[in-house]
Amino acid sequence: MATDGRAKGLFELTRPGNAFAAGVLTFIGAFVAGGVFTDSKPIQVIAAVAATWLATGAGNAINDYFDREIDRINAPERPIPRGAVSPNGALLFSGALFAGAMVAALFLPLLAIAIAAVNLIALVAYTKLFKGLPGVGNAVVAYLGGSTFLFGSVAVAADAGTVAVPVVTGGGIRAAFVLFLLAGLSTLTREIVKDVEDMAGDREEGLNTLPLAVGARPAVAIGALFLAIAVAASPLPYLWETFGLPYLAIVLPADGIMLYAVYESFDDPTAGQNHLKYGMFLAAIAFVVGRIAVLL
Repeated sequence: MATDGRAKGLFELTRPGNAFAAGVLTFIGAFVAGGVFTDSKPIQVIAAVAATWLATGAGNAINDYFDREIDRINAPERPIPRGAVSPNGALLFSGALFAGAMVAALFLPLLAIAIAAVNLIALVAYTKLFKGLPGVGNAVVAYLGGSTFLFGSVAVAADAGTVAVPVVTGGGIRAAFVLFLLAGLSTLTREIVKDVEDMAGDREEGLNTLPLAVGARPAVAIGALFLAIAVAASPLPYLWETFGLPYLAIVLPADGIMLYAVYESFDDPTAGQNHLKYGMFLAAIAFVVGRIAVLL
């Protein structure tokens, strides 16, 4: 029974739902870049998704290790505070997952390996170095979220062990880069809005988030600026003639939802960040539909 409890605790450390979602985003990046059907590279797609799963699980596990004292108060049901997993066990488990992610990444082009290495460093350093810096922690989370699309696209841009030259010239790769930009900047906006929503609790815990440092409305305004850049870039795959009207017909309403959501966030950050999530999901669908329309 104790062994079962420990296995369950280790599984919970990975945040399996988050890890699965990250793997799906990596797959979408590969699909948008054309590496799933039109220029199929199944081993590289599988390796990229596996590396994403393992690295995300490892990052979640090591964050629980670093946050174990705070979690005893704020989240006592998590595996370490409740005693299902020891701190050293969580650290060793995280290291094993990181090692597995690096092994999977070895089947990928050199540029994908470089992205994986940067992401692994960011995951390890997030809690200790970046989480407490106003805006910086938000930016790291946003980059990591958006980079899953970029990682998936670069993973299929060249043969394993080579440099992904098509990352600059390939239409699908360029579209995937726009998806990375749109996802990263919209996530950054949502993270800032979430911090506005959590200001009271963060103040009590002594955290120094961007809204606490500059004020709620200026923070939302900063988020709105980043989102405006993302929205401005979203028509590029259509203008490049990589995707056609089906893409544009979905991405423009997604842009509208996100822009309304950030406007809404000035007065109701809870509703705003929820609507931002819906707009981000619809934008990702636009890229998938755009690629499917090309295949048909």
